[in-house]
Order: sequence, then structure tokens, then C-alpha cells
Amino acid sequence: MKKSETVREIALDLIEKIENNQSFSHLLINDALKNSDLNQMDRALLTELVYGTTQRRITLDYYLEPFLRQAPENWVLNLLRLSVYQMEFLDKIPEHAILHEAGEIARERGHDGVTKFVNGVLRNVIRKGVPKIEDIQDETTQIAVESSLPTWLVKRWIAQFGAEKTREIGLSFLEAPSQSIRVNENKVTVAELQAELSAQGIETEQNAYIPEALMMERGSIAETQAYHNGRCTIQDESSMLVAHALQLEDGLRVLDACSAPGGKTTHIAEKMHNTGEIVALDIHPHKTKLVNKAAKRLDLTNITTEVIDARKASELFAPESFDRVLVDAPCSGFGVLRRKPDIKYSKTESDIENLARIQQAILAEVGALLKENGILIYSTCTIDQTENRGVVENFLENYPEFQLEQVHVPEKMSPFVQGDYLELVPTDIGSDGFFIAAFRKVTNK
Repeated sequence: MKKSETVREIALDLIEKIENNQSFSHLLINDALKNSDLNQMDRALLTELVYGTTQRRITLDYYLEPFLRQAPENWVLNLLRLSVYQMEFLDKIPEHAILHEAGEIARERGHDGVTKFVNGVLRNVIRKGVPKIEDIQDETTQIAVESSLPTWLVKRWIAQFGAEKTREIGLSFLEAPSQSIRVNENKVTVAELQAELSAQGIETEQNAYIPEALMMERGSIAETQAYHNGRCTIQDESSMLVAHALQLEDGLRVLDACSAPGGKTTHIAEKMHNTGEIVALDIHPHKTKLVNKAAKRLDLTNITTEVIDARKASELFAPESFDRVLVDAPCSGFGVLRRKPDIKYSKTESDIENLARIQQAILAEVGALLKENGILIYSTCTIDQTENRGVVENFLENYPEFQLEQVHVPEKMSPFVQGDYLELVPTDIGSDGFFIAAFRKVTNK
């Protein structure tokens, strides 16, 4: 990365890469920050520009449409999106500064015609104002534009949740995600860790629902001694509920069928006080390395990893050889759109159907490895019902030896368990969207 590049030039480069599916937004931003010499204020601005422009792409295109007689080159369109995002959603940046910077980038990357075009479009936007979203008559289109979700996904979710709930969910995905950390209670108490972080200028609050979770407004936990010495882990509070749902005891043998990067695996190990055995599977060798790295940092010795597709797990393990099984399944990721906004543009309806088939195959394979009376947890970080309730219903239909039972959660979370399922959207507790179902194996068949 050239040192002379401005924040907006770097942002435009990253937005281009995200749109071309070169990498996930969060990975690209992290990499750019690691390799830049930007000051703290510019680092925050870069993150805001890239996430914001990516997050609101559909809204920005609606705003720009009346001002574009023909589709410009892709980098020019992204420059316009970036500029209009600043005009409409960032109060502190003056319009003349946005115009000047956009003109400079256009001049450097294009020719005089491009510079005039960019200036003309942006001056028109300032003079006439963007079109009003409330003027859109069709409800589905209005929700899609307002929440910047693809129309196919809005239609799908209206069928699943209703229009108003879909609007609420869509808008919640435009908000900044919460930052939560999990306290390793084998090493430190919640109060002790709070005091330690406070002394370093990182203020935290205990999560209202999950005892071992701390919430933070700002700061970088990954750079603290507390993190490096294994006293805490970065993990969304919703995914911490999985270890609670497993109803763990010391000395159990647990299979984590889709374990990387290891947040839930290590939480299970901590809950079992570093006793018993957790066997963590992943299909990719580099991902099991992440699990091993996390275990080492937390001083956990009860985790072993295996590189294998969970759909072939019976090749490695005997039937009924685990007390607990976790399937935190590969999914569409529609529950984490606040953190990975690019997902909504790259996924398709056929992806959801394909993922549901994979999820069903994993459950079918690892279910046979669970002992009688053992607990199987199925979880995803999506809110789509095909991957959640649909997969659960299919599994129960085909494997009558399993019964659904109510998900075990910390007491203050119990109001969010609807029937037997836990289904969270960001409007519930401010967490990522998440789903958990619990099965018990009742008979050998």
C-alpha cells in the first residue's frame, strides 16, 4: 500500500475488491489497517467509509439513479457511492471537501471527461437532493431500498416474518455491531478482568443476559495482555449461548463437528474446566490450526483437532461414542450482516437450498455418533428459516430416535426461547442473528 494514498483512495480500493468478491469486507479492512500508517482518526474513518458504503450499496444506487443517464465504469460508480454515502450519512464532512477529494481521485484515475462527469453528478445531487425512499409505492421495494437488502431476500423474509418484522430486521443490520468479550473464568473473575481493562482505559459493562460476557464501546482487546494471556476471548454474545445449551459437565466427551475458528470449542473446554475431551473437526487444515492456536492461548489441553469433512465423521469415530455433539453448521451468515455486509450481495436463493442440504447431511452423519440420552445442538448464524426450522423439521422426520427439547440458556435469556427454539435477531438483545435447537437421543434405533 502506498503511503501517499488518502483515506478515501484506500477506501475506494477496498470497496472495489469487496464488490469483485476478492475477500470478505472485515478481512480486507483488518489487513489494510495492519499495513497502513494511518492515525487513529483516519483508521476509524476508513472503517466507516468501507463498511458504510458497502452496507448501504442498494440505498446509494437508488439515490444516484436519477442522476445517471448511463452506467459509468465500475470504479467511477463506486467513487460516486462513496461520495454520496459521506453526503447523506456522515454529518461532519463538508460537501466541498467531498467534492474536492472525489475530483482529485477521478483526475488521478481517469481523464478529464471522468472528472467532469463525477463533479457534475455530485453537484447535481447537492443541488437537487436525493429521491425520498418513502415515495416508493411498492412495499417490498421500499424495504429493500431502505434497508439495502436484495429484493429476493426481502420477499423471502416477508414470507417468513411479515413485512414490519422484515423492515425492523433489515434496519437493525445497518447499525454498528456490539463488541463483546468472553471472560475465561478458569483464569479470572468477571470483576477482576473489568478492573484490569479499566486500568488500561478500556471500559466494559457486564452483559445483561450472559454472566461471562462483557460489552465494550471502544478499544482493541486483541492488543491487551489479558487477551494474549488467555484471560478473555473475542466472541459475540449470541454464540456464547451454545456452550450453555449443551448442558456441560466435567469429564464429558464432546464432538464439535464444524469448529473453526474455535470460539465455541474453547468455550466448551472452559465450561468443562479443562477436563474430558473435545474433538474439534474442520474440513480445512488452516482452520484447525486456528482452533489449536486459540486453545494454546487459553491454556486448554482438552481439545484435539481432526481435519475431516463432518459428513464423513463416522470414518474416524465409533457409533455412540460422544456424550454431546455440536453442529454449528456452515450457513448463509445472514445473522452477521452488520459485520460482513458483503454477504447479502454474494449469496443467492440456490445457495440457501444447497446449504440446507449440507446442514442436513452433517446432522445425519454425526447424530449416529451420539450416545443414548446425549444432547445434540444445532446452531447457525443465519436467520433464514429454511436453514433453521426447515433443517430441524427434516432431521426429526427422518431420525425418530431424536426428540426436540427446549434450549437451555441462562435464566435472563429464557424469554427469548420461543417454543423449543432460540431464534435471535439484532433487535432482541443487540447481538448477531443466531439460531439454536436442542435434540436429545432417546432410543437406539
